Amino acid sequence: MSKKQLRYYFNIIESCNMCGSSSREAKILGKRLNHSQGKDPKNKTGITTTIVKCNKCGLIYSNPQPVPFDLQDHYGVPPEDYWKPEYFTIDENYFKNEIERLKKLLDLKPGMRSLDIGAGLGKAMIALEKEGFDVYGFEPSQQFYERAISTMNIDPKKLQLGMIENVSYPDAYFDFISFGAVLEHLYDPSASIQKALKWLKPNGIIHIEIPSSDWLINKLVNAFYKLKRSDYVANISPMHDPYHLYEFGLNSFKEHAKKNDYEIALYEYYVCQTYMPKIADFFLKPYMKRTNTGMQLCVWLRKK
Repeated sequence: MSKKQLRYYFNIIESCNMCGSSSREAKILGKRLNHSQGKDPKNKTGITTTIVKCNKCGLIYSNPQPVPFDLQDHYGVPPEDYWKPEYFTIDENYFKNEIERLKKLLDLKPGMRSLDIGAGLGKAMIALEKEGFDVYGFEPSQQFYERAISTMNIDPKKLQLGMIENVSYPDAYFDFISFGAVLEHLYDPSASIQKALKWLKPNGIIHIEIPSSDWLINKLVNAFYKLKRSDYVANISPMHDPYHLYEFGLNSFKEHAKKNDYEIALYEYYVCQTYMPKIADFFLKPYMKRTNTGMQLCVWLRKK
């Protein structure tokens, strides 16, 4: 079976999505191919887009930014293509760490409402319901949405099919909202946070987990490319799986908070995978933990 041909149009970005700085002041990091680049991307064919980094807040993004003709070309695939069958089982520890941190930030009471943005199969909704939340969610993928209901038994009255741009909820309705591994896929993160803030009650909490713009491995790979006299970079993947559009620095949220009604209540960096030889992990993982240069940044925002 031949691979589906993806089609894009390209938007010129005039300003940083999070802090508003002119894109003309952004630092050009290099080019990114529309497929895996390997050790020598300059000898591969494909479509490239320029990757830049905001000099003010550290947000990394592509400019121009590729937009697929049909979003389902990216995400409209069966969950089985992403995960093994055991992913459909419910782990009692799923979302446990997030809930423990939430308990330190919010006085949890039975009946509080939560919203999971990009609910996937609904596993976070299940975990939050066990903690006493009245759970809601929405999911843009038809296949994920259907399996959340049919396989994971999510209440269809509590789960919407749609994107953040076209779903709606009452203002000040939720106590807790989660963007778990979602914001980096959205074309307008700033507007998405602002919309979530409207749905959130005063003093409510938003949980966001995103790729860090300070990830050490990307910096090492970029240095390797530079030694090979290549102008390619490893950052983000707007035109191939996992279709990340942004990498965020902590300053991205500090600057965004100045213009919006929230504060950063907590932040953490997660080391996660390194994709390097295991022997290198012995040195790299402790270093990344000590220097806050792990793969993921997790921020907890409190609405004022």
